[in-house]
Amino acid sequence: MPISLSKGQKVDLTKGNPGLKKIMVGLGWDVNAFDSGADFDLDAAAFMLGANGKCPTEKEFIFYGNLEHASESVQHMGDNLTGEGEGDDEEIHVDLSKIPANVEKVAFTVTIYEAEARRQNFGQVSNSYIRILDESTGTELIRYDLGEDFSIETAIVVGELYRHNGEWKFNAIGSGFQGGLAALCGHYGIQVA
Repeated sequence: MPISLSKGQKVDLTKGNPGLKKIMVGLGWDVNAFDSGADFDLDAAAFMLGANGKCPTEKEFIFYGNLEHASESVQHMGDNLTGEGEGDDEEIHVDLSKIPANVEKVAFTVTIYEAEARRQNFGQVSNSYIRILDESTGTELIRYDLGEDFSIETAIVVGELYRHNGEWKFNAIGSGFQGGLAALCGHYGIQVA
């Protein structure tokens, strides 16, 4: 039975699951039933952060344009352009044992591609969630349903894995940003062209 989290809640990941190394982070969503004239393309990403809360280099930003970190610790399984169908829309695989020592947090985000041009925002999206599975057993460990807290935002920090006293924990963040991916990149110290 997975632990269902609410916004701001923190939970131990490795302490209660000794030997846990490989996890799958699944993100899913549905688009509300109305037509904005353009497809919704939501994109999951992972920012690997140092002690200062910033990415050490651009290589620690894992997204559809940079699918895997050199350490093989974080791997994005590719872009889903429509979000149609059941189950996870995008997946990010994480090997906790391979995360570099200078990375203290991995933040998971979802943004709407070309949101401004398409006049789209998270107020038009429902049933958004993040879930973490033990990759070796397929067991769902944590689930966080974002609810309907968003209106004009075009980017959301869904949650983050973080190191604490040698163990990994998960924090359900659920905070929205305006300005899409560019705003998130700026927040995490990535220069956007």
